[in-house]
Formats: sequence, structure tokens, C-alpha cells
Amino acid sequence: MSEQPNVAVDGADPVQEERREFRSYVWGAGMALLLTVVPFALLHWARLPRSPMVIVISVFALVQILIHFRYFLHISFAHKREDLQLILFSALLLTIMVAGTIWIMASLALRMAMPAS
Repeated sequence: MSEQPNVAVDGADPVQEERREFRSYVWGAGMALLLTVVPFALLHWARLPRSPMVIVISVFALVQILIHFRYFLHISFAHKREDLQLILFSALLLTIMVAGTIWIMASLALRMAMPAS
């Protein structure tokens, strides 16, 4: 009985699949890098008013979140219950961590304030 090594179950070539996945990671990393560098460049060289700059940076951040979901976490945007639960749970954890950090830092700032003389 001879078995064929490196043959995927679904009939796809594993080497081609690995190359496709590698290209996906490279594209994701390139887009994430671009979406990071462009806001820094705009902030450094473009003298935009504060409000438009905040909006531009926020849009780039949201697009980068979508890029990370798609290319690194492999969450497609098809309606899958497991993906939605994963995203909601991650958002809940991030909210708890950020809110807790702000609460602790605000409490420390109040406690460390110098009394008025």
C-alpha cells in the first residue's frame, strides 16, 4: 500500500496552499504597515486642523482593525455565529481593560494630588 505524502484531504496541493497563506500574511502586514505609516506621516508633515486629523486617524484605525481581522485572525465577514461571538467577547474584554485602567489612573491622580494650601 503506497501513500502519497503531502497530499491534502480536499485535493489541494499543500505547497500551493502554504504559499497562498504566506502571500496573505505578507499582504496583511504590508497593508497594516501602510495604514500605520500614513497617519504618522500626515501628523508629521501635513498641518491639518485637529478635528479632520482625528477623523482621518480614526478611519485608518478602523480599516486596520478590519485588515487584522481578515488577514491575521482569519475572520471572514460571512455571517458566522462563532466569529461574531469571538469579536463581541474580545470587545468586552478590551472594554473592561480600558475602563479599569482609566478608573485606576483617575483614582491614583485624585489620591496623589497636592492639597491646596
